[in-house]
Amino acid sequence: MRCGPFVILLVIPLLARAQATSAPVRARGRSVTGIVYDSLARRPLAEAVVQLVATNPASGIARAMQSDSLGRFTFADVSDGRYMLGFIHPVLDSLGLEPTVREVSVQGPDQVHADLAVPSQTQLRRAICGGPPSDSLGLLVGVVRDARDASAAGGHTVVAEWLEFTFTTNGMVRRTQRLVATTAANGWFAMCNVPRSGAMRLVASRGRDSTDLLDVDVPEDGFLRRDLYVGPSRPVAVVDSSRRGDSVAPSHRRHEGDGQLRGSVVTAVGGRPLEGARVGFVDGPETQADARGEWTLAHAPLGTRVLEVKAVGYYPVRRVVDVIGQGTEAMPSMRLALSTLKAVLDTVRVSAARLADRHHSDFEARRRSSGTGRFITPADIARRNPLLLSDLLRTTPGVRVVYDVVRFTTSIMMRGPFGECSPALFVDGMYVRLTDIDDIDLWLKPDQVAGIEVYIEPPPQFQRGLSGCGSIVIWSK
Repeated sequence: MRCGPFVILLVIPLLARAQATSAPVRARGRSVTGIVYDSLARRPLAEAVVQLVATNPASGIARAMQSDSLGRFTFADVSDGRYMLGFIHPVLDSLGLEPTVREVSVQGPDQVHADLAVPSQTQLRRAICGGPPSDSLGLLVGVVRDARDASAAGGHTVVAEWLEFTFTTNGMVRRTQRLVATTAANGWFAMCNVPRSGAMRLVASRGRDSTDLLDVDVPEDGFLRRDLYVGPSRPVAVVDSSRRGDSVAPSHRRHEGDGQLRGSVVTAVGGRPLEGARVGFVDGPETQADARGEWTLAHAPLGTRVLEVKAVGYYPVRRVVDVIGQGTEAMPSMRLALSTLKAVLDTVRVSAARLADRHHSDFEARRRSSGTGRFITPADIARRNPLLLSDLLRTTPGVRVVYDVVRFTTSIMMRGPFGECSPALFVDGMYVRLTDIDDIDLWLKPDQVAGIEVYIEPPPQFQRGLSGCGSIVIWSK
């Protein structure tokens, strides 16, 4: 895998001096015009610095201007001669590209038209990965920066992992695929052959600096550009409430920083403010929305982090945000909309009149044939007679409950292939992003449950990207 910066076209030394003050030129009435186009975003590229440099160094001609909102540029009164035309823009930096240039010749009375463009996805994949692009594999590129000052961070490790299923004559084989890249001096990295139109997990780190573990989706076109910001972190202790004596273990890390975020939380339907909604970071600070639904989070952890938003009776939301240090460009106010769990689940329930019967039949079929999962039936629930649904999960073998003394939250943990992990939760076949086990007690009572499936090795329909863990599937009556 090639993980360093590359050059689509050769760049002449003169281009580096293109922003120098232009030497006087003779007004000959000729002009060089064109449009700068972003082939990746499929739109004109505004505010690109377009440079026109004479190939003859003795002429001293070097001119520069910005493209307008439609990507257009015009150099008027250009003398006869041969020139190199190119542009610079932050989008090139994020792709690890040097400025691309083309030669133009100015002669006679005619106007010269010459367009410029960011290389296309096909060109990028061929240049970075070599060979023709695959229909099933994608490309991930980006720049890692230090969240304290937004400077490029070279020498950092970027890791991507995802699950891959292969069907053989002996059945289905599940493998965890992993790619590792090291950022170049300008912070740039690239990963070839990532899953196209699929989910994976991504993290960047070096020493104590890191991002959160991020869930990312590669688009259907197979190209993803994602810049990452790393910030400092330190270990945090958690308490395992399922063990006598509340044993403490440093099982994860808490991120430090001095960033600031602000925004509002409203209902998805009607846009009503959600007073009391909890907004915070995994292993980080938390705040609540006021009567207007507005919130401000001071001392937010620096870096690319996962922001969690929860409110009683509403489906929790996670948003990936880039928190950078003070003195850099401030992040705009965020508007976060939450849907009720009932609205989300009703979308699934009304899709077929016999959905409940089919779910019950599928549950029974898996219970009879599966040799990997644990199944809890209504009879089991009645026999245990739990007060809360979480009490039922606490007594399930292979599942334990962990209480975080720092954030006052409770989470479910399971044994996974790489140690303990958080299982994916499905309710009536739909994935639910659960951030606190207490929330599930607000949604469902034990007598409303038709069955529970617990998997250390889940079947494909109960996988969530690269969970690296098992799944808990709850069916309601």
